[in-house]
Amino acid sequence: MGRPHKKRNVAYNPNVSYFKPRGIPMKELSESVLTVDECEAIRLADYEGLSHEAAGELMGVSRATFGRIIEQARKVVADALINGRAIRIEGGSYRFVDTERRFGCKICNHQWVLPCGTGRPDHCPECGDIAVGRVRPAGNEPSECR
Repeated sequence: MGRPHKKRNVAYNPNVSYFKPRGIPMKELSESVLTVDECEAIRLADYEGLSHEAAGELMGVSRATFGRIIEQARKVVADALINGRAIRIEGGSYRFVDTERRFGCKICNHQWVLPCGTGRPDHCPECGDIAVGRVRPAGNEPSECR
């Protein structure tokens, strides 16, 4: 038994968790499982067009590990397309990370978004006051982005 997988950074939560071929009843379908981190790998490499090195860096894994993740992901999708299987997106070794942070002014209630890694704003861009802080939608847990 190998060591546990390092949690991969995932910046996009897929809103859809199931795909199926049209015209085939669910009870007649077999499924292929695409993990959330494999779905992220497809998004970064095939949809965003990033290199394996850049995508691996975003996911917090090496270029070689990213290569293995994307190879498995493509195999799952190809199997489903060729053999008429449904794709269920779930599981994997991942953690969601934010790519942006929302701030708000306590004086004028103006809200704005900044990308991660840009530092904390020292004043409100609307009114100039220094009473600013992070804003999270109700029910959201803290993110990995600081």
